[in-house]
Amino acid sequence: MAQGSDSNDTSFTRSPSPGSKQDSSDDVKKVIRREKNRIAAQKSRMRQTQKADSLHLESENLEKENAALRKEVQRLTEEAKHLSTVLSNHEPFCSALSSQPSEILYSPHGAFHQPHITSPRF
Repeated sequence: MAQGSDSNDTSFTRSPSPGSKQDSSDDVKKVIRREKNRIAAQKSRMRQTQKADSLHLESENLEKENAALRKEVQRLTEEAKHLSTVLSNHEPFCSALSSQPSEILYSPHGAFHQPHITSPRF
């Protein structure tokens, strides 16, 4: 069968009417618009994926930092307990503390402060 001899195939034999030119340009515009929309959707999905990946990495980093900070808090709490025990054991032997125990100030941060004591001048 030769090309163009099919009576049902009218795509090459008829010339487009003026109304079909409008339809054809509308079809081309639709195809272009769909292609642009497809590309925009693809870019949007890519940005969304990148943002999710970025948030996941940030979350992992914050979890690691949080774990390190909790470990440091635990270490500092143990150190404060140890130093408090050392101080409690030392107080009975310390002449400066035993003569004026009310002069020791305890800060809300757990640090100990002894005000400067001047010796009386004679």
